[in-house]
Amino acid sequence: MKRELARFLSAAQLLTRLPLPDPGWEPGRLARAARWYPAVGFLLALPAAGLWLALNLWLPAAAAAGLALLLVVVLTGGLHEDGLADTADALGGHAPRERALEIMRDSRIGTYGALSLVFSLGLRWAALASLEPEAGALALLVALPAGRAGIALTLALGAYAREEGAAREAAGTTRGEAGFAILTAACAALLCGAAGVLALALALALALLLLRYSTRRIGGYTGDTLGAAEQIGQTGALLLLAGLV
Repeated sequence: MKRELARFLSAAQLLTRLPLPDPGWEPGRLARAARWYPAVGFLLALPAAGLWLALNLWLPAAAAAGLALLLVVVLTGGLHEDGLADTADALGGHAPRERALEIMRDSRIGTYGALSLVFSLGLRWAALASLEPEAGALALLVALPAGRAGIALTLALGAYAREEGAAREAAGTTRGEAGFAILTAACAALLCGAAGVLALALALALALLLLRYSTRRIGGYTGDTLGAAEQIGQTGALLLLAGLV
């Protein structure tokens, strides 16, 4: 239990900006921590869902949805949004492999990156605002773990595209750990019944499509494409739930 708590804290430290106790260090911990990514997503969704429900008592749905999503961005420090923008800039054009990897490390944002953020946030905003308060809260509790399950699946099935980098330590994630992550996300998905399971399946499928494309373009995944997988999966899950719930 102590070892798994340390792994969970490592996952939470990586994926959030929350002030958490230092779990210490052990070889391969970030790879082992990937199993807890959907659980971290669920915990992030709890305050966002609570805020969404509270704000719906006196604000229009569009405003409540925007503020609920803003809370998630604040709690994560925009980590996945940054990955999405960098991935879009790098893979959106026809840059060769080495140039694409350089673009991902460039802190500046280009046209593709800006457009990806506008559409990602805009679509999630519209999807959440279209739902009734209770349905929207459940959708957040399903979509955030689903997006992070896509990260674990990418880590288990893909190859790291760089010789070195921040995401290399997580490259040893096993299929068993990805399976645990998907099972955790599936437990959350059941909150929305069959629609939730379909939303999780869509998030995973989108992560696999992105992995296939990034493997063809740059030889695998990077930390940025992991963030992009989460954003694309979360957006797809919310859109599907908006149409079915």
